[in-house]
Amino acid sequence: MILKETLAEVSITQHEKLLGTSPGIIREKLNTLKITPGIALVISGIRRCGKSTLLRQMVGNQKKFNYLNFEDMRIFGFEVSDFPKLNEIFYSKPENIIYFFDELQNVKDWERYIRVLTDKRKKVVITGSNASMLSRELGTKLTGRHLHYELFPFSYNEFLILKNKKAALSTLEEYILKGGFPEFLKSGNELILQELFNDIITRDIIVRHGLRNDKIVKDLALYLLSNIGKEFTYNSLKKIYNLGSVNTIISLMGYFEDSYLLFTIPQFDYSYKKQLVNPKKVYAIDTGLINKNTVSFSQDKGRLLENLVFLQLKRHGDEVYYFRQKKECDFIVRDNNKKMSAIQVCYKLTEENKEREMAGLIEALEYLDIDNGLILTVAQEDELEYKNKKIKVLPSWQWLTIY
Repeated sequence: MILKETLAEVSITQHEKLLGTSPGIIREKLNTLKITPGIALVISGIRRCGKSTLLRQMVGNQKKFNYLNFEDMRIFGFEVSDFPKLNEIFYSKPENIIYFFDELQNVKDWERYIRVLTDKRKKVVITGSNASMLSRELGTKLTGRHLHYELFPFSYNEFLILKNKKAALSTLEEYILKGGFPEFLKSGNELILQELFNDIITRDIIVRHGLRNDKIVKDLALYLLSNIGKEFTYNSLKKIYNLGSVNTIISLMGYFEDSYLLFTIPQFDYSYKKQLVNPKKVYAIDTGLINKNTVSFSQDKGRLLENLVFLQLKRHGDEVYYFRQKKECDFIVRDNNKKMSAIQVCYKLTEENKEREMAGLIEALEYLDIDNGLILTVAQEDELEYKNKKIKVLPSWQWLTIY
């Protein structure tokens, strides 16, 4: 339970701090967000990807709005019973006042209070860094009363705006190396990405879920960061870490995904049951985070490029799979209109690897009965035709600006 005086002090200082914050680079996501009375707008994403800055951009020139960041240590222990006090502190008029809540998942049963606000047709915006905790509560108490969006670190286009540079091979290579976390891009201090990784492991996973063996958690996360784009099974990971039960691995993978640190994609199959049992592939939230926390990618730019392509597909809201039959294709994509496509990622297409890269893509196209495929490289552009299939070859820096 928090004293009303403390809540008032925290609310005022946070409000002033948010207004004093620079709006920064306008995020692409801003144009898609619409605040509607009675509908909670939920924005989730990894720590430090810019959720608070996005809130600042949504505030615009407004001076009166309600805001509270629940990560503030001064209100540690805030409970659902403290919300009535907060209501007394907050602006209640005019009627269109907006309620902004940062990292609200830290408060148990928070959805009860949000339901009260939506029932009163208030404008509510919520951010959080845990996908599962937000979606679970939203699905029970706020069904039909919320819209959920995900925010990622800077896209290539946003990176270019920040750096005041143009799309080209040189800026793509810089983006591959540095990734898209705003604070790191502005300072260049690699400790930011190392501390971010440790914060996620400690605060979002070990502490939040009451885990005891912190070494296995960190070792597993680093192992997966070092093996992006590679297949794995829960059983194989269980054997590597000599764990008695595969359920431990399943739980940890779920925690990694909930925190947005890592993503897994299934092997494409029309049978959902087979998708569940087949090996999966793993990707990470940011290539800069990979580079500054592992030592295995100094020469493997191909897999980093593959990770960038995956993230752009996720930003777009696509369903993403990988394909493997006799050959392999990096991505099978189902967009919002249920249209299927196949994408192969190859850092540089050569006469030596062309047959292998083409074979996997062609097999996927034939399996899906699609006529056109795409190969993304770091700099090449071409058009190929093979087995009655048309293959477009594009530089990734060009594709990232238009997709």
